[in-house]
Amino acid sequence: MPHSFLSINSITVRYLNNTLFTGLNFIVKKGEHWALIGESGSGKSALLHTIAGRFNITGGAVDHYFFDEFVKDHGQPETLLTYHQLVALVEPKHHFRNLSNTADFYYQQRYNSSDSEDALTVEQYLATVKPTHGKPVYWTYEKTTTLLKLGELLQKQIIKLSNGETKRLMIAAALLKNPALLLLDSPLTGLDVQTRAAFNAVIDEIIASGVTLIMATSPYEIPAAITHVAVLKNGAIIQALPKELFNAELFLQNDKDEVDNKELKALLNEGTNKIPYQFIVKMNKVHIQYGEKVILDGINWQITPGERWALLGPNGAGKSTLLSLINGDNPQAYANDIILFDKKRGTGESIWDIKSKIGFVSPELHQYFPTDNSCLQVIESGYYDTLGLFRLSQKTKADTALRWMKALEIEQYARVLLKNIPASAQRLCLLARALIKNPDLLIFDEPCQGLDAHQQHHFKTLVDTICSMSNVTLIYVSHYQQEIPESVTKVLRLERGKNIS
Repeated sequence: MPHSFLSINSITVRYLNNTLFTGLNFIVKKGEHWALIGESGSGKSALLHTIAGRFNITGGAVDHYFFDEFVKDHGQPETLLTYHQLVALVEPKHHFRNLSNTADFYYQQRYNSSDSEDALTVEQYLATVKPTHGKPVYWTYEKTTTLLKLGELLQKQIIKLSNGETKRLMIAAALLKNPALLLLDSPLTGLDVQTRAAFNAVIDEIIASGVTLIMATSPYEIPAAITHVAVLKNGAIIQALPKELFNAELFLQNDKDEVDNKELKALLNEGTNKIPYQFIVKMNKVHIQYGEKVILDGINWQITPGERWALLGPNGAGKSTLLSLINGDNPQAYANDIILFDKKRGTGESIWDIKSKIGFVSPELHQYFPTDNSCLQVIESGYYDTLGLFRLSQKTKADTALRWMKALEIEQYARVLLKNIPASAQRLCLLARALIKNPDLLIFDEPCQGLDAHQQHHFKTLVDTICSMSNVTLIYVSHYQQEIPESVTKVLRLERGKNIS
């Protein structure tokens, strides 16, 4: 019978004023690798943080047998070693710091050349990561960068990485610590089709090196090397079984999804006084380059009112940079032939004029959005295009924000600080923030990241309903074909900065 690797015994876990787990039991044997499955807010991320030692346990006990075995085999080093140093957690959000280490990165920093220089390159960042236990290691710098295909990115500043490239870097940094236990929270989020397809091989090699793996993931994206599945609901493990006995189809939620069309129509008619435009976007031979690196090469793109576009391409293809030119975040727009809302960039319009006509959400916006406002305040800030509400709330606007929260099924979080709700609910708050002012253009960059199956389906239905009721223009980015709304009829596909469709 396999020896125990980790044993969680009837623990109670509290965070802030919330009880996350009561009487929770979870046992991992040597040679087992677990997938955590569950709806948004079920406790998957909280369990990973608990295992990593991030939350206080107020009752019960956790036995870290893997740590006892390590000390038995290697001895206690001169510097005090705890189990924490044998655990690596890869979260959905990164925690990179400026090169000067004086402040966190901010949202638009990657597009401002002088400020983006205040960032480590991938090579420099990985050089700061050392094994925590000082023993002979398997995961060397060369082996790790090869496995995660980081060779071409080594001289790139981390602030300029795409969402998927950042995820690969975070996994590489975790491996360089040479942990006994690797915890991955939604590791496939933001990865393109090719990288997701290769992920099984990555997991196989990690496990073959002797690392035990526990990961939170979708029931439809469980790697082949995973041996067991735990299903969570409302902070409890309701099933724990070998993977071959787990049926993802039984996990599918069959609840009927309904959108209140009458309420949605009323919300879409609020404050509408649309100006007719000939072009929402018109780009002519757009070229973006940083040093020797060409990001966009000769892009031509015309978007007229009411068109719904999918913007597709692998990680690092230039999609986020292209969107930054439209959303007013990239100063290189002034050096290119770009017309937005019938005005050529550089003819007197301000960034705020542009942003007032756009509802925008992206993984990067979620990464850098301040979290100390209540969810209701975050959504109301969409009226002003600010990253948070920096003025007194207006009751009529707050009431509309709450109505949008109800439309997205997150009204229970209205008075809760953004940082204290599940990541999926945070993303839905930012989606409501993008919708609240009924903009002429919606830009949804991977909007379904981290949402569970019901949330994804509900949001997709909501977008299609909005498109059927209005003449809103839409740009939609996703690495998953099934997430793209039915209302999308046009496609721009990028590869290595070039338009290939």
